[in-house]
Amino acid sequence: MDYTTLEASSKAGQEQPPKRMPSLYKVCQQVVDGRAARGKRYELAGLLVVLVLAKLAGMQSLLGASEWIADQETLLREGLHLSWKRMPCANTYSYALERLDSQQVNVALAAWFERKEAESRCAQEQSRLVAQPSERHVHLAIDGKALRGTGKQRYGGEEPQKQVLHVYEVQTGIVLQQCPIAQEHNEVSTLKPLLTEARCKGRILTSDAAQSYHDFGRLVKRAGGDVVLFSKDNTPATRADLELFFEDPQADRRTWQSFAQSEKGHGRLERRPITTSPDLNDYLYRDWGEVGQVFRLQRERKSRDKHSVEVVYGWTSLSQQQCCPQRLLALTRAHWAVENRLHWRRDATLGEDECGVRLPPVAQMLAVLNTVVLSLMDRHQVTNVARQIRRFVSHPDEALAWVLDF
Repeated sequence: MDYTTLEASSKAGQEQPPKRMPSLYKVCQQVVDGRAARGKRYELAGLLVVLVLAKLAGMQSLLGASEWIADQETLLREGLHLSWKRMPCANTYSYALERLDSQQVNVALAAWFERKEAESRCAQEQSRLVAQPSERHVHLAIDGKALRGTGKQRYGGEEPQKQVLHVYEVQTGIVLQQCPIAQEHNEVSTLKPLLTEARCKGRILTSDAAQSYHDFGRLVKRAGGDVVLFSKDNTPATRADLELFFEDPQADRRTWQSFAQSEKGHGRLERRPITTSPDLNDYLYRDWGEVGQVFRLQRERKSRDKHSVEVVYGWTSLSQQQCCPQRLLALTRAHWAVENRLHWRRDATLGEDECGVRLPPVAQMLAVLNTVVLSLMDRHQVTNVARQIRRFVSHPDEALAWVLDF
C-alpha cells in the first residue's frame, strides 16, 4: 500500500493558512528596469518606494523628494533594509524614471491594488477572490489629462503639452490604465486598444465628449459591456437631434421616465432633473449601434448671488428595464469622480502641475506615483488627503507601514 498517497491526501485536507499578499515594495521588485547594467547602482524597487514615501510626506518635486529621503536616511535604511552607500540625488531618480514604461508600471501596480481590494472584500477566502463579483468594480470612468509641465503653454517650449488617458474604477479609486497619448494620436485612437473583453465584460463605461465616437458603443457591447455617453459639440448632429426631440412640446411622452434630485449645502441649492426615453433607439442605431435609451439631464444651481442652468444630452446602451432614471443619474454623477477625486487631487493636493518636470517619460511616471499615493489613501479610507499628508510629515514611520503593509 502506498502510504505516501494517504499522507498527501491528509495534508491536502488540512486547512492551509491564508497566504499574505506581497507588499508594495515586493510588487515594485517585479517592475522591468530599463537602465543599462552600468546604471544600476541603486535598486529600482527601492527608488520607487522611497519616492512614494516622499510623496506621502507631501514632497511635490524630485529635488524636494531627494532632500526628504536624505533626511529620513536612518528610518528608510532600517525599514527597507537598504544597502546604499548614500542616498540618491534628484538626477538619479530622474534617470531611472525616464527609462521605465509608465503604462506597464501602472498595470502592475493596479493589479496589486485590485488584488488587495478583493482580498479585503473576501476576508482572506482565496477561492472567492475571482468567483465573487462585486458592484465596486462595475463602473469605469474614462477621461484624459494634460501634463502641464511638459508643454509650451507653461515654459515656452516648441512641443505641446503631453496628454495621458485614464481608465478609472470609480468605486475603488484604482486607475486601471494610464496610457500616454502619442503626438500623432488622440484620445479616441488611444482608447480603442483598451476596449477588450477582459476590460469591458460586465462593466459600465462612462465617457465625456472627447472620447465619444461612433464605434465606441459597438466595441464595448461586442466586448460584453455597456456605455453611458454624453453628446456635446463634437457630435453636433446627434446633439441637435436629441435637443429637438426632448424640447418638442408636442412629443408623445408616454414612454418617458423622469426623476429629480435636490441637494442643499455649501451655500447653494442644486437640482438635477433627468428624463429618459427609448423612442430614438432605432433612429440612432445606424450611427451609434445598440441604444437602450436617450436622456436629457438638467443641472440647476442657485446661490445667494448666482443662478446657473446647464442642460446636457446623451445616450446609453442600458435599457429602461436595466437602468432606471435614478440609477442613470447616479452613473452620470459618479463619472466626475475621475475629475474630482483623481485629476483635481493630483493637481491641487499633490502639486502635479507645479512639479516643473519637462521630460515626458519622467512626468508620466510621477503621475503614476501620484496615482499610487491616492490609491493608498482610498484603500485606507482617508477622507482628507491633505490632513493625512500633514500627519505623515511628522510620523514618517506610519507611511512606511503603509508601504510595507504591516
